[in-house]
Amino acid sequence: MSALTLRLFGNGILATALNGIFGSLKATIAFFICIVLILAAVFAPWLAPQNPYDLMQIDFFDAKLPPMSESMNGMVYLLGTDTQGRDMLSAMLYGLRTSLGVGLTAGLLALVVGSALGLLAAYAGGRIDALIMRVVDLMLGFPTILIALLILAVLGQGTWKVIMALVLVQWAYFARAARGAALVEVNKDYVEAARCLGLGRGRILFSHLLPNCLPPLMVIGTIQIASAIATEATLSFLGIGLPITEPSLGLLISNGYQVLLAGLYWISVYPGLLLLTLVFVINIVGDRLREVFNPRLAA
Repeated sequence: MSALTLRLFGNGILATALNGIFGSLKATIAFFICIVLILAAVFAPWLAPQNPYDLMQIDFFDAKLPPMSESMNGMVYLLGTDTQGRDMLSAMLYGLRTSLGVGLTAGLLALVVGSALGLLAAYAGGRIDALIMRVVDLMLGFPTILIALLILAVLGQGTWKVIMALVLVQWAYFARAARGAALVEVNKDYVEAARCLGLGRGRILFSHLLPNCLPPLMVIGTIQIASAIATEATLSFLGIGLPITEPSLGLLISNGYQVLLAGLYWISVYPGLLLLTLVFVINIVGDRLREVFNPRLAA
């Protein structure tokens, strides 16, 4: 995998991507917001004023307090509390941690599976190519959320079940992008030289073809991570995604939606704004990467 490492670092793809992002003020701001949100999610147990899912730290008498309220024990709830007395700021940090974890894991697994199948289709051609691409066409012919709903209706709730459902609905995007990029490279001299040297198919695919197919995969990966986060939130909002023991931003929004008409807006609005911001800034970074790797789109 040395070729892949060389393409990613130094003067390779990663450097080009970062230079492109920092070349746009909007993308730079979005990138740093992404970093801040990721760090907030990683360090949520230390940043959150309380563990909102530890019953020993929750006082039911503090339920439904509006933002900037102070409890009887002197704790100030900057964003208020929910119907169970949980600090909304803490709940949002933990929900962000879960949503980002599911989105990143699903996106990376879909990238691995889809890229491998796309490269194989381009390199092998013939019946293998036809079979893989017909499955891709079938997967892309249905709405993502519909397929995810059907899969979870069979598998049931659970973090890894949601991740599995997201991988199954997203791998086709990566497969199509990888195949399209690999078809441009597969007949070039360096691939023919690798064949003549007797290198195995796996080594040719991942050490030679993959490094030269990374730009479109990075763009698709960024967009699909945002899509995975939004899809998971939708599934959890509908009650068929993550269980209540592992709440995400979608579950927080769902809990607040039930009391929204009672005037308790902060329980659903604040998590909704956080989810919107997260998906929005990731998409901005993805759009900028697309312009960097395909300058014609910036015209």
